[in-house]
Amino acid sequence: MTRGHVILIGLGFLALGALGLALFQLAGLEDAQAGIWAEALLVLIVCGWVLSYALRVVKGNMTFMQMRRRYREGYDAAVDARVKASFEALSAQEQERLLREVGQVPEEGGTDVAAP
Repeated sequence: MTRGHVILIGLGFLALGALGLALFQLAGLEDAQAGIWAEALLVLIVCGWVLSYALRVVKGNMTFMQMRRRYREGYDAAVDARVKASFEALSAQEQERLLREVGQVPEEGGTDVAAP
């Protein structure tokens, strides 16, 4: 959010307050009462806005978190593809040796494969 957006939001709330005041005055309330009700309405709106923001923070549905999640998924897919391509480029014996080293294939006949 840019500084210009913040200024526009502030001006929007100012206009909303003025509109609420005018509507309450048109409804027949005195100036002081109309001002109190307009202010109360704005406070409720701002509290609802802040509460919705807090809920998005708690649930992790913020824009930054979503962007980070998408980046991480793309990064993981790229790394997986690169590792798979490197593994497939190895000979069958090298693949088997590597799989034994990481414990993915059980040892044959109890003999250990010497590390290079």
